[in-house]
Amino acid sequence: MTTTPRTSGDVLALAPVMPVVVLHDAEAAVPLARALVAGGLPGIEVTLRTPAALDAIERIAAEVPEAAVGAGTVVTPDQAEAAAEAGARFLVSPGCTATLADAMAGTGLPFLPGVSTVSEALALLERGVTELKFFPAEAAGGAGFLKSLTGPLPQVRFCPTGGITPASAPSYLALPNVGCVGGSWLTPADAVAAGDWDRITGLAREAAAL
Repeated sequence: MTTTPRTSGDVLALAPVMPVVVLHDAEAAVPLARALVAGGLPGIEVTLRTPAALDAIERIAAEVPEAAVGAGTVVTPDQAEAAAEAGARFLVSPGCTATLADAMAGTGLPFLPGVSTVSEALALLERGVTELKFFPAEAAGGAGFLKSLTGPLPQVRFCPTGGITPASAPSYLALPNVGCVGGSWLTPADAVAAGDWDRITGLAREAAAL
């Protein structure tokens, strides 16, 4: 079975939590992805913060078809294009400019551009983009900020990411304008380094139940 989101709305609907993964060794990519999928989290955002990231995305796309692997921390048009070529099924950016929005749209992939202000959200709404990443969520106002947007911007839905924990995630997921949350707690660096995939599956299972 292949999990391929066709729209940005599909990306938000994959699971209540989107694992945000930083991989320093592409060899860990496939077992990590399988561990997350086994725990009920098929959507996986691999951040383009390391030299191994594109290789990791390529491996997951080729060997774990039941996962929907996306590229996160997309900050340049070149990265958007490279991620698409590597097999990413969606793109996520921490912020957005007109140039970057054009580039992400140009790949044909679903994308979640990052915003942290109302004006940034309005700029993307003018383009017809209604699914956004809210980053850095906790530092930029948290669940209270997103709740305040349900009135003026009822058509927008978010994936808040940044500083969210298993304890704070439910307050976000209870909001009508939140489709899922991004979480880095699902793949602790020590568990990845040790290859403790059972621990990661357990964390994924707990997150999938939120």
